[in-house]
This record gives sequence, structure tokens and C-alpha cells, in this order.
Amino acid sequence: MPSKQRVSIIIINWNGLDDTIECLKSLSNIIYTNYRISVIDNGSTGNDADILEENFGDSIHVIRNDKNYGFTGACNRGIRQAEKDGADYVLLLNNDTVVAPDFLTEMVKVAESNSRIGITGGKIYSYGTDRIQFVWGGMDYWLGQHVYTPRLVTEQISKGPLDKGQYNSVRDVDWTTGCCMLIKMKVIQDIGALDGSYFSYYDDVEFCARARKNGYRAVYAPMAKIWHKGGQSSGIVSDFVVYHGTRNRFWFMQKYSSKWQYCCFNAYFFGLYIWFAVAYYLLICRKPKLLDAFIRGIRDGLPGNRQDQVNPLSGY
Repeated sequence: MPSKQRVSIIIINWNGLDDTIECLKSLSNIIYTNYRISVIDNGSTGNDADILEENFGDSIHVIRNDKNYGFTGACNRGIRQAEKDGADYVLLLNNDTVVAPDFLTEMVKVAESNSRIGITGGKIYSYGTDRIQFVWGGMDYWLGQHVYTPRLVTEQISKGPLDKGQYNSVRDVDWTTGCCMLIKMKVIQDIGALDGSYFSYYDDVEFCARARKNGYRAVYAPMAKIWHKGGQSSGIVSDFVVYHGTRNRFWFMQKYSSKWQYCCFNAYFFGLYIWFAVAYYLLICRKPKLLDAFIRGIRDGLPGNRQDQVNPLSGY
């Protein structure tokens, strides 16, 4: 397939130099030709931006943030630059990934197959394996739970099923992960970029829900293959993940669930889920700071307590 559509690949680097270098080296082998890579250095404490510019020169465009504006703020800065550059597509790609040579060709092929397809995701393997980590996401609006396919108990217990072709069909999905998300620029121009107040987590679910609400489709492209390390910047279970995941879950439900769905979610969350969470953080993880992050996430996520982060990059 000719590389007709111009794609802006956006990679966020935050103190992850080695991962970013490996990702960029894998991108140098892709067969798609009409693309530009922007690396947003999100306030790294070292000289990551300088090293990336020295190693990759004009093959990448390095944008330096003065501090960490989160995944959403950094992506939005890259998105606005892509719009100025006349990109037809934006690809959000985690820096802790490596890609197959034809992954972008396959994603664009699916996205171009229908004008209502606005978002495309691929097949994500656990790094260095042929075990599937993620293919698509669903959303249970009654429990306020975003669902992963395949379902993994924890990253430590299961690395996912072997790929036996069981997820090889193109299909519509509720959401796909910002780890590897191809977005038509037309969608961004119609509905806006990522919600900058989310900072990180649930932002991909929210963006897909907003796009679908406006008539666009989110579609899984099974032949687009990447490998993901996961948890490199925030840790698999950390107070950062717990706080933002909990807070943003409430924000999402307040915006996208019906009145009855939101009531059911609250009954489930405060009647059952909260007690399992307390036991998990204290008895299994044995980390009181995780419980503290969980409680703060609930507090800041409840109606009337929301104070959107004034993110100067949210509208870049």
C-alpha cells in the first residue's frame, strides 16, 4: 500500500532514554515512508533530549517541555504540532514499545477502509514474547469498569495467551489503548484532542468514548503488531497509577454514564469494590501509601470536588 497519508508519530519521553532509543531504532525499519517522528521530552531530569538529538539528528523532531505535563499534556503538544505540519493522522506510541516493520502500513490500511473509522489500534504483545498483552478494550457502564481483552489477572501472574490466531479479525471496539493509537486528524479537529485534565490514565478510554459519541468508529487492526514492556514510567502498581486511575474513573462515569448507570456504579463501588481495594492495598501489597492514593482519588473524583488541572499544554 502506498504511503499516501502523512502520519505524525508522537512519542513521549520522561526519564526513559534507553526505551525511547530502542523504540526509535525499531521505527527506522518500518516500510511506511510518509511519516514524521516527534519526541516530546516531558521534563526529564537528565539530558535525554540532547542525547536523542545527537543520536537521531533530523530523523526526529525533539520538543522540550519545561516540566512533566503528563501523558495528555505532552501528547496534545505533539498533536498541535502535527496539525501545523499538515498531518493526516496522528499516531500515539509509547516509548517502551518496539514495532513490526509493517505495523503502520496495516493500521493506515484499516483506517482508510471506511471514512467513519476515526481511531485504530493494533495487536500488542508482551515485550520479547509471542504472548498477547492487549487487543481491544470494552466498557461496563454499570460497574464503571473498563475491560481489557484478553483478561489478565495481574501482570505478574499472567503474561497473556499465546497468539494462535484467535484475535485475527478486524472489529469495532469500545476503546483502544493510547499505547498505540492511530487517530485521523479530522477527528481531532471535530472533537478536540485528549482531555488535558486527566493527566494520565482513562484518557484513551475517554477520547474513544467522545469520538464514538460523535459518530466515529474505533477499530482493531489485528495485523498491526507491536511489543510493549509496560509500566516503565509509573510502575505497574504505584500510588500514581492508583490515584489517577481512581479519580479519572469517577470523572469518566460522570460524563458518559446515564443516571441509572452512575447510581449502580456508586452502589457497586462503595458497597463492594472499596472493601476489596482496601484489603488488596493493605494485606496483599502491604503499601499504605497505595490506600492513601486510592482515598485521595475518590475524594478528588467525586462531584463537587473536581478541580481540573489547569494544564497549559491541554489546548496546544
